[in-house]
Amino acid sequence: MTTSGPINFAEKLSKFSEQWSPRVIAAMNDYQFKVVKLKGEFVWHDHKDTDEVFVVLDGEMEIGFRDRTVTIRAGEMFVVPKGVEHITRAARECHALVIEPSGVVNTGDAGGALTAQNEVWV
Repeated sequence: MTTSGPINFAEKLSKFSEQWSPRVIAAMNDYQFKVVKLKGEFVWHDHKDTDEVFVVLDGEMEIGFRDRTVTIRAGEMFVVPKGVEHITRAARECHALVIEPSGVVNTGDAGGALTAQNEVWV
C-alpha cells in the first residue's frame, strides 16, 4: 500500500479498539510498521528469526524477560533481540508502534487466543 501524505498515528489508532491486534500502517522494503493497543498481559513468546522494535506513542508498557523487566514510556523505544523470550504488558492502555519484518506472527510459536491476523492494514 502506498501513501500520498503523512501518516498520523492518532488517526490510525482511532480506527480500531481491539487490544493486542496490530494494524499495519506502512511498509518499507520487507518491514512493516504496525500500531497496536496494549492493556493487560500478553503471552511469553520469542521471534527466532528477527528482532522486534517497540516505540511507545502514548502511555507506558513493560517488556518482561526471564531475568528482568524493562519499562518503556511515551517517546521511548526498545529493541527485543531475536530469539529472546519476552512478555509485554501494560497496566493501562498503551499505544505503540511495532517495527518488524512482514509475516511475523505476534505470538511467535506460542500461538493461542491472542494470535493476531497478519496483513491487516488501517
